[in-house]
Amino acid sequence: MSTLNPFAIAQAQLDEAAEKLGLDKATHELLRWPMREYHFTMPLRMDDGSTRVFKGYRVQYNAARGPTKGGLRWHPDETIDTVRALAAWMTWKTSVVDIPLGGGKGGIICNPKELSNGEKERLARLFIRAVGHELGVDRDVPAPDVYTTPQIMAWMMDEYEAMVGHSHPGMITGKPIPLGGSQGRGDATARGGVYVVRETAKDLKMDMGKLTYAIQGFGNAGQFAATLHQEILGGGALLAASDSRGGVFCKDGLDAAALVRHKLETGRVADFPGSTPISNEEILELECDVLYPAALENAITQKNANNVKAKIVCELANGPTTPEADKILFEKGVFVLPDFLANAGGVTVSYFEQVQNTYNYYWSLEDVQKQLDRKMTDAYRAVKDMSDKMKVHNRLAAYMVSVARVAEACKLRGWV
Repeated sequence: MSTLNPFAIAQAQLDEAAEKLGLDKATHELLRWPMREYHFTMPLRMDDGSTRVFKGYRVQYNAARGPTKGGLRWHPDETIDTVRALAAWMTWKTSVVDIPLGGGKGGIICNPKELSNGEKERLARLFIRAVGHELGVDRDVPAPDVYTTPQIMAWMMDEYEAMVGHSHPGMITGKPIPLGGSQGRGDATARGGVYVVRETAKDLKMDMGKLTYAIQGFGNAGQFAATLHQEILGGGALLAASDSRGGVFCKDGLDAAALVRHKLETGRVADFPGSTPISNEEILELECDVLYPAALENAITQKNANNVKAKIVCELANGPTTPEADKILFEKGVFVLPDFLANAGGVTVSYFEQVQNTYNYYWSLEDVQKQLDRKMTDAYRAVKDMSDKMKVHNRLAAYMVSVARVAEACKLRGWV
């Protein structure tokens, strides 16, 4: 885990946007901190009869534009500052794609790889018993994130409905489709990212069917990006991909669909036929048109930003680029699609799921993808216009668009 504090980074990014926007002191101070946060201690009965105590968090960062919304991470290195940072970024993310929600995030410090299915279910239900009274479609709506799944969401929804005594599927998103999940949720994060890469390629007048690309991090978003890049842009060569256990490279391009199958079958990208090994660090510095950082935070830093050779960096991960690296990339002319724009497809389709649950009518896959394309394209355009107008890098432009919207909502409510 990096020693860089993600919440300090999130605050520094906000501070820069607040200064550019000329925000008054009270509004700026209000937006620097979570409105509410909860800390839980949860005793879990293990399969062997022993009891282990787990710690969990839920942060509701800002609800000025609507109920808070955000994922639940189960990770051995989870910290409250990571959860705060991600809740802040969710606030800006829901705002930049202009959906009527605020930002939240949750986490449990655990290693799910060491837990049985029964233990995972009991932990999921414990979390809802701890925080359920603060959740709901009109209060705070969780969703899957690192190492959490639709099945975990289903257990959580069931526990919540047992608490309140009636059906309430919209209280959590990312559910299995038979329990009110939305079509198109599985690939939404990657699909939204590829939509904004498409818009960028148009603006930069690049031949989008011939873009070479590399993916650092080959989990859900990385795997979908591998195939969707070619599907949506009409071609392109996947030069390299990596996960936590190593990476693979082929100068003539890897078979994206076959690589995804290999990862699902073996649990890693290494040893893919016809490839040579490459490290995560080398992938970030590979010569290519589009780099998709899709792993964890702080991948591109002051140390390696000068070596990034991609023309477009599409951040499917949260917080993969530090503020110092941002400035270096901007000066180098690298077009960065910042995380809370590039990976906002996930929360956008989660919002669509919430909407469908609330009025009990479900959309087709085609409808979901069409609405997602419209939302992502409009958000990209708002950020690009702000960047051009204010002569600032894209992350700052995205912050300025979203922070201005949240600040306006706070003022209209009379909070500041």
